[in-house]
Amino acid sequence: MAWRRVSGRKVTYIANLENALAIPVPGGALASRSYSNHASRSIIESEIWMSGSLDKLQFLGGLSPKALTRRPLVRHFHASLQLLAKKKDESFGLKTARREKYYVKKAGKTQPPVDAPYVPPTVKKNIKQVPDKTIDIFEGITVAELSKCTGKSIHALQDILINVGERACSEFDSLSIDVAELVAIEVGVHVKRLHSNEGSEILPRPPVVTVMGHVDHGKTSLLDALRQTSLAAKEAGGITQHVGAFVVSMQSGAYITFLDTPGHAAFSAMRARGAAVTDIVVLVVAADDGVMPQTLEAMSHAVAAKVPIVVAINKCDKPGANPERVKVQLASEGLGLEEMGGDIQVIEVSAKQNTGLDSLEEALLLQAEMMELKARVDGPAQAYVVEARLDKGRGPLATAIVKAGTLVCGQYVVVGVEWGRIRALRNMIGKLTEKANPAMPVEIEGLKGLPMAGDDIVVVESEERARMLSAGRKKKLERDRLLKIEQERSEIALPSEEEETEKVEMVELPIIVKADVQGTVQAVTDTLRSLTSPQVLVNVVHVGVGPISQSDLDLAKACKGCIVGFNIRSPPSSITREAKQADIKLVLHSIIYNLLNEVGALIVEKAPGTPEIQVAGEAQVLSIFEITGRSKAKGADVKIAGCKVITGHVAKSSTMRLLRSGEVVFEGTCASLKHDKQDVEKVLKGIECGVVIQDCFEFQIGDVIQCLEEIRRKPTFISSNNGVFRIEC
Repeated sequence: MAWRRVSGRKVTYIANLENALAIPVPGGALASRSYSNHASRSIIESEIWMSGSLDKLQFLGGLSPKALTRRPLVRHFHASLQLLAKKKDESFGLKTARREKYYVKKAGKTQPPVDAPYVPPTVKKNIKQVPDKTIDIFEGITVAELSKCTGKSIHALQDILINVGERACSEFDSLSIDVAELVAIEVGVHVKRLHSNEGSEILPRPPVVTVMGHVDHGKTSLLDALRQTSLAAKEAGGITQHVGAFVVSMQSGAYITFLDTPGHAAFSAMRARGAAVTDIVVLVVAADDGVMPQTLEAMSHAVAAKVPIVVAINKCDKPGANPERVKVQLASEGLGLEEMGGDIQVIEVSAKQNTGLDSLEEALLLQAEMMELKARVDGPAQAYVVEARLDKGRGPLATAIVKAGTLVCGQYVVVGVEWGRIRALRNMIGKLTEKANPAMPVEIEGLKGLPMAGDDIVVVESEERARMLSAGRKKKLERDRLLKIEQERSEIALPSEEEETEKVEMVELPIIVKADVQGTVQAVTDTLRSLTSPQVLVNVVHVGVGPISQSDLDLAKACKGCIVGFNIRSPPSSITREAKQADIKLVLHSIIYNLLNEVGALIVEKAPGTPEIQVAGEAQVLSIFEITGRSKAKGADVKIAGCKVITGHVAKSSTMRLLRSGEVVFEGTCASLKHDKQDVEKVLKGIECGVVIQDCFEFQIGDVIQCLEEIRRKPTFISSNNGVFRIEC
């Protein structure tokens, strides 16, 4: 053994490794020598560079230290599995921690196990609430301001900006109002657009006046007298069932935009939309009828919208008119009339005799002058959808009133969740126009889909932006709808045992609603849903604008429902014939009264009814017969009551009640009913019969036997004179 220092470190050489190993190998000396070389090389390559042995590196075999230092120092194991299974780490100074054994002493069982049913744990679902947060956005809002409003970090908003196709900007960069809405949609909050009038031309504008009141109080007739037309004659049944908008040129030369709203109880949403877009509300009250339910509802809509009211007492020419009584009723409802120290003007008019119209015009213009109504005329328009309908040749049409700015033909607009390019603008007499100024009602043509009545109209700069904004709104609308459904399902509590015993059977009535305009669809749908009773669930599965199509019929077949059509043309004969063959009910009417009456009758027919016990008839016991000593095959002894039916009828399948001096003695099933020794199922009034009641042996002459039958009492459809419909069970 020799020592040699390499780079200041001791290196040991072991020569003649073959002889030192002396490994016996089958195959002779040559094989032994080659195997020994292979073994020595494997041992050399398996050396480990340990951090604790830097000064003692041993090389085996006749290899040079220079060659060995260039070899990768990789750890190898040349051992059996049994050796590897031992504590191999301890040879290198590494000790593994022992696994402690824990013994848990089981409690002694002193009682036998109790058999109890398995109750699964209640899983609490983390249901997200429907977002109700609304933020104000405006043109030029910065990322930092938007982050503060939404509660999201600036980095998160920058990531959303990149996803919607915008460049990543700093927190102090301004955003357009459309991009800000796209970011807010992705965050999941509602937005309210604020428009600044800074640098715009502000000019006076005509007032928007909405005429409201109870049904058949003369609202449309009053407007006809103001513009010298006969609009009421065009409405089915003589009552207004749509929202009408038109501009009236007054005798003084001023212009006033009027909105006519329906007065029927079913059109409450239309009245609410009219109050939301208007400047002044004209509350029409009939002098001979007084304050009615829809009058109070119109008052509440106007007060909620913070809109000034002008009262027009109509039909003052009738013999039974009493305007003073109407004023007292209005004052008792909280309206401060001028005659009683308030600020609400009261005008007595007659639409039929054209009296008081000048005073009404002066009152409206005075109220508008006091309000100083102005609007900007330049810049992108802000408009409000009053009504929407589907035309066969022109496609979706939206009637809108411009609130500010100028709406120009050819602009890209986003209306609710729909978008399009304005192909044509028409005024209320059907004449084409290139632009619409503030307070001007127009009909917009060119939308890709039918918007909802009440949607805002937003003007955007390009088709791409319109598509993105429409897609984002649709996505958010669907997300909110699903969250609302999930939230409603989670709020449904499990019924208790008492409620389950008293639970009334409920059936479902699927309905498909088709109407002429979008606003009417909403009104009819809301009214039909209000007819839901504890026995019949009115489920509106689909709504649409336009005539009844084949797809509507296929859907009715699938859900086994009925189709309700309001103010639409009759379907083709092929659809009518197919519906009759499939037993699909078609309810088609152009008057809301008739439509609700027929649907109410259908609901009553569909209802299972409430089970009730009633007395179907009574029989008086005249004699008693007893049969004894019968064989086992024929049964035990029986008592037969010879009776005469005095009221109604007696049936074998009914339950019998035995009365004595007005008190119940026995009650049971009828075992036998005979007439002239013949078994019968029913005995009518005035006929004698023999009655056997199961297990009853206490008959006495003079007793009364009542025949009890279970009936199903159907609910009642109630239609009041003021237009309110309901189902009473």
